[in-house]
Amino acid sequence: MAAADGSLVRGVAIGDAAVVCVFAHGRGQSPEAMEQHVLSRLGETGAAIVLPRALGGSWYDARAVDPLTDRTRSQLARSLAQLGDVMANARQSARPGTPMLLAGFSQGACLALEFAMANGPWSGALVCLTGCRVGVVSDARPRANLSGLAAYLSSADADPWIPLSDWAEAAAELGAAKARLRADLFPGRPHEVCDTEIGVLEVALRSLGNDPRASPW
Repeated sequence: MAAADGSLVRGVAIGDAAVVCVFAHGRGQSPEAMEQHVLSRLGETGAAIVLPRALGGSWYDARAVDPLTDRTRSQLARSLAQLGDVMANARQSARPGTPMLLAGFSQGACLALEFAMANGPWSGALVCLTGCRVGVVSDARPRANLSGLAAYLSSADADPWIPLSDWAEAAAELGAAKARLRADLFPGRPHEVCDTEIGVLEVALRSLGNDPRASPW
């Protein structure tokens, strides 16, 4: 099923879901690509999964690790507003108290992390598969208090898009924000979602559906 904004909705109906997952795709990808490479590998979770669609296939033009420019800030603000609308619409359609898991891969993971740093915490979790902050340390970037939010951050030791130093910086910022952090670094892993990351996402969705107050890791 496709929503009016172009998002795909998969899994159980949002109104019947034990947990709702919003999953943002990477640069040059699509909701359909995430359905093929991620969702198809998940077991039964009882989740409704909403996959938003970026305008032109990208959430912003620059690399995540480039200094923020006015253009990037504008594009990022637009994409964060879109993600916020998707989250709000899903929350409105779900039963009261349904936990929300915000996730993404690559550029989508960076977008999810920026959303959390500007708008968190919430009842649920954050899963960033190969992500980091957008911009550089000297940029003015939001840093929310994420106390109590379960957050997962992964990458590879030589990822072509997310340098190790930027991934480590993002992990440190999540820790400083008091998130309940799990961070996994995979030696030699290509720029893709590996089986361990699929397992983390699957367990998180099941765990939140069973008890939103329990940490999924």
